[in-house]
This record gives sequence, structure tokens and C-alpha cells, in this order.
Amino acid sequence: MQAVIVYESVYGNTRAVAEAVADGLRGARPDAVVSCVPVAGAGPDVIAGADLLVVGGPTHVYGMSSGPSRRLARFAAAGAPVGDEPRVHGPGADAGPGLRTWFRSLPQAPPGTRAAAFDTRADMLVSGGAAQGIARRLTRHRYDLVTGPEGFVVESTGGPLRAGERERAAVWGASLA
Repeated sequence: MQAVIVYESVYGNTRAVAEAVADGLRGARPDAVVSCVPVAGAGPDVIAGADLLVVGGPTHVYGMSSGPSRRLARFAAAGAPVGDEPRVHGPGADAGPGLRTWFRSLPQAPPGTRAAAFDTRADMLVSGGAAQGIARRLTRHRYDLVTGPEGFVVESTGGPLRAGERERAAVWGASLA
């Protein structure tokens, strides 16, 4: 089995979940080749030949991140005071690829290629989630979802992950094997 986990992360929480999912897969299938890569390094050559593609991202503004939401999140992560936010439209608004951009260049999956989607999100009724949008895009690219979208909870915008979420992500990863 060859599995590739692609993630987008600003604060490191989604990366931590992706790494836990990878650990869970490796534990369940010691013979598996498991790669865990940020979206910027997940070109078609990296995902080619994968039997399982797992994709995860942070929840921004109730769904998948966008160029402006990533820019604001990076600015907040740098500790800038409120009110000093940069202009978010125009040149340089999207410094680096996000999952939305990545999906535009994702090739159609060969028949039988499995996939799963996850996100990180706040534990609030109105927080929304990115995993549903990720799952929809995976199915549009002809991936077969092996499970429903999964959300992992962060304590606040910048994290940390809620206690037990890293372990839950590893168990979820093992279930994907």
C-alpha cells in the first residue's frame, strides 16, 4: 500500500494531525509506504501511484481556506496587533498555494483510488468545517471516499489541538488502512 497525506497548515495544528494520521497508518500497515507532505510539495509526481490519498486543511471562515484567509492567518500567526492587518486583495494576497489552488491541478484519480478528508476546527456551533469541501473536491476528481469527512478540534485559532485529538487522529489513520 502507498498512502500520501497532503495537508495545508498555518499554525501547525493541521500538520500535527496529518503526522498523527501517518503514524496511525504506519502502525496498522507496517508494510505501507506513507508520505506526509505539505500542499506546496504535493505535485502530481508525489501523489502518482498512491492507493490512498488523505487530504486535510484548516477551517477558515466556515470552510476551506482561501488566499485572503491564509494571508490573514499568517499575519495573525506572526503576532501582529489587531488593526494592522494588511490589504488582502491584489498582488501577493495569496503567498503560497492552498488546497483550493492545489485541487485545480489535481489529476483525475485512476479507478479504485481511495481517499479521505479531514480538517482542524474550533469547537463552536458556527465554526463550520473544511473537510466537507475537501471531500467534495476529492469525489469530483473520481476518488472513492473510504469514510466520511473528519474534523479535529483546536482549542483556539492558533491551537493547540484539544487533548486527545492527536491520538484520535492516529486511530482514524489506522482505520483508513
